[in-house]
Amino acid sequence: MTMSPDWTRAVKLVDGADCVCLACHIRPDADALGSMLAVAQALHGRGQQVVASFGDDPFAVPAILRFLPGLDLLSEPASYPAAPAVMMSFDASALDRLGSLTGPATAAGELIVVDHHASNSGFGSVSLVDPGAAATAVLAAELIGRLGLRLTRDVATCLYAGLVTDTGSFRFSATTPEVHQLAARLLAAGADPVAVSRELYDRAPFGYLGMLAAALDRAALDREAARGLGLVWTTVTRADRAPANLPMDAAESVIDEIRRTNEAEVAAVLKEDDQGVWQASVRSKDVIDVGQACTQLGGGGHVRAAGFSYTGRANEAIAALKRTLDGA
Repeated sequence: MTMSPDWTRAVKLVDGADCVCLACHIRPDADALGSMLAVAQALHGRGQQVVASFGDDPFAVPAILRFLPGLDLLSEPASYPAAPAVMMSFDASALDRLGSLTGPATAAGELIVVDHHASNSGFGSVSLVDPGAAATAVLAAELIGRLGLRLTRDVATCLYAGLVTDTGSFRFSATTPEVHQLAARLLAAGADPVAVSRELYDRAPFGYLGMLAAALDRAALDREAARGLGLVWTTVTRADRAPANLPMDAAESVIDEIRRTNEAEVAAVLKEDDQGVWQASVRSKDVIDVGQACTQLGGGGHVRAAGFSYTGRANEAIAALKRTLDGA
């Protein structure tokens, strides 16, 4: 989709609101939660009332993100206003990605959508959607600047976490000179890149090693898949997580291990959640548009990083993915 962010209207709405209700997508990553918490803290810092949440049940911040400043501003989704006057969503490409907060979003007087997914469905009354942005954190930073709000160390830390994850530690093609300039501004404001990277990439309980070993042991390579460019894939089951009582988000980094496979353009990890539904993470290197492929399966994302959910058998999910990859 193509559209120009309506900064003027968004700023006017936020400036004039007695309370701004913020939401990010379910099972939030660093870009979603970091962007929302950054804006929440910036608004709170100038004395504006905010409500911030995400629609997961049960409601819990992923362990890997519990270092982010501003968690004290989060509310249980059950206490979220049923019909906010002004609401903002972060990093959600479609309305249903808001989970239990879909109702308030539908009933909101104004819904400002802050997102960078090319698969964004165009929901909301005010669009701050830019598929060219490297992260939703880029748009959150722009909004904070246009609102004239302070870029404190805590705000900068949340934005940097989103920026560093969605650019793959500045390795992905969306990493432009402007991205590095924003990173420099965030570091100058007090974000600590060493501390953020340690929390995001260099911490895991010992039980993670057993889960990873099981996932790597069952990894499979199909050289003919993805138009003959190759697909490597594996699963992380509930049974893999059970011995160490690992939460679902502990499996997020498995994709970064198998995507290194030289013989595969595309990598996929199917993670079984606590309800038995497969949550697929899909990545590509140079050619295949996995965002398009995952959109056909009811998911979405970016050209090189996307995902979808699947209820059924893992091999059926992979078979469906292979069919879409051949046409992507």
